[in-house]
Amino acid sequence: MTSTSHVSGAYNVASALADMAERAPYQPGIVMPAGRDAGGRAKVVQLSFLQLNELCDRYAHGLDAQGIGRGDRVLLLVRPGLDLIAVVFALLKMGAVPVMIDPGMGRRAFLQCVAETEPRAMIGLPVAHLLRRIFPRPFRTVEHTVIAGSGASALGWLAETSLDHIKEIRSGPYPVADTTAESEAAVAFTSGSTGVPKGVVYLHGMLKAQIELLRDTIGIRPGEVDLALLYIFALFNPALGVTTIIPDMDPTKSAEINPSYVVEAIRTFGVTNAFGSPTIWKRVAPYCVEQDIKLPSLKRVLMAGAPVPPDLIGLMQREVLGEQADILTPFGATEAMPLTWMTGREIIAETASMTEAGHGMCLGTPLPGITVKTIVMTDEVITDWNEHLELPPGEIGEIVVKGPVVTHTYLNRPDQTAHAKIREGDEIWHRMGDLGYFDEQGRLWFCGRKAHRVTTAQGTHYPVMCETIFNQHPGVKRTAVVGVGPEGNQMPILVVEPLAEAVPTTLADRQRFTLELLALGAVHEHTRGIEHVLFYPYVFPTDVRHNVKIQREKLAVWAAAQMRGAATAKGASRYRGLAAEGASYVGAEGSRHAVGDLLKLAGVVAGLGIAAWMLLRRPSGEE
Repeated sequence: MTSTSHVSGAYNVASALADMAERAPYQPGIVMPAGRDAGGRAKVVQLSFLQLNELCDRYAHGLDAQGIGRGDRVLLLVRPGLDLIAVVFALLKMGAVPVMIDPGMGRRAFLQCVAETEPRAMIGLPVAHLLRRIFPRPFRTVEHTVIAGSGASALGWLAETSLDHIKEIRSGPYPVADTTAESEAAVAFTSGSTGVPKGVVYLHGMLKAQIELLRDTIGIRPGEVDLALLYIFALFNPALGVTTIIPDMDPTKSAEINPSYVVEAIRTFGVTNAFGSPTIWKRVAPYCVEQDIKLPSLKRVLMAGAPVPPDLIGLMQREVLGEQADILTPFGATEAMPLTWMTGREIIAETASMTEAGHGMCLGTPLPGITVKTIVMTDEVITDWNEHLELPPGEIGEIVVKGPVVTHTYLNRPDQTAHAKIREGDEIWHRMGDLGYFDEQGRLWFCGRKAHRVTTAQGTHYPVMCETIFNQHPGVKRTAVVGVGPEGNQMPILVVEPLAEAVPTTLADRQRFTLELLALGAVHEHTRGIEHVLFYPYVFPTDVRHNVKIQREKLAVWAAAQMRGAATAKGASRYRGLAAEGASYVGAEGSRHAVGDLLKLAGVVAGLGIAAWMLLRRPSGEE
């Protein structure tokens, strides 16, 4: 599929909000939580599109009066909700550039990101301004400060003025800046799941292209109601004419979301669209099943941030959604989104069984206007596009993309930009850092992050392809395949986070669980070489934004510490013998579906007592 020409001409994404205020002034624009009553029912604050646009105009007048102008980068450290959306659209309307950074990334990384953006102004909560006072150097370019949120009045001395004050300076329409499609619109930072977060520069034309894909291809229409489980995507809703429901949740702890609150919001407001991490739906779907609740108002559920397990899709479609609803799993990244899509019905009917057999996660086909290819894996800079880089179907390589939604640069990061971008005339290819391949039907399959591949003397292990095999064990919550040792000669380690009720508490339990996992791996050639299993004693570390991207780098450090003084080469050879026995057993049964019998066999082997203990004795220091 070939990319269309770049979006060009005059355009300001904020003009869409003013248009909605004219076309549908009394349609709810945003609904946000405001606590709970004595009966535990949600209380909310609601603004129509007319009211939201008027609030944006007030903020724009006030910020203008403070000296903030067109082209100024403005650091936003405000909680997700009404103020964030209103201030973002006010800045866009002014032609200023909102800068959004996840504060949960850690202090050092956060301060580095602040310094790199060189903001001229800062709008933030009291704690953010305290941080600015304690660590002034990264904020040295800040000339104008505005305090927001609760406590702003008592701690007003931390900043020049407050959001509450500036919105009272002047009312009336604020003229939309005559930006172009090539004007800088916003800076958003990557999650930093495989390195230090990087600032991604969005142009107004890129935002327009994203909105058009969401509207014209994915089918989101004016008048719909969206539950903003990923807050960043709520910023598109005013431009789409969609009502935004802000959920009652902590955006940095989506893995701990209260599923009853999500269900309450969907049923109260007739939510038609919801975009969230698979982590959220792993909590919501079982809750709906337990409570015998259906969610028929939902037309579509979009899941992104990490591979979506087919069994979650199947559960949602069978037990939760209406007959006409579907699940979409768009592929993308902060630097380029959305890129591909595939419906849940297609996944279940066509590719789920292949995923379970370790072929990777099918991402579907490129969206209109987007070109996706796979190229030869290399960690070197590729300056210019060369058609000889492209791989044929079936070969795993790095995924590269181009099109109107693809960003061109990282802010003040020339080295990272050089490693991530490839020029082809006036167009830019972005190297996703993801690995995958195309099948003969033109569908893209995801195999894992390039930085997470495990390279051994016998070959390469791709995390997603391996982990889906082991994740089928009924006692596993999730797994991570990591490498210990130098690249090219790494030892593959399976790190396991068991379900709470399946945590092995005795040596015999640990032996049995380990043998069962090795038996599963023995069925498939690409997992047969994974001979070491470690049980992680905590919840896996994940990214702050989605709570779903496993931080394998941290697990690899932990695994290396556990493997010091590991079993001798003789012990390792016994592991291989056991794996071979498992493989021959499955071969005799003639079916990879004989997992239940395999588990029984593994349990029998585990019961061999002292012999099994000698075979599987733990490395010293393992918890």
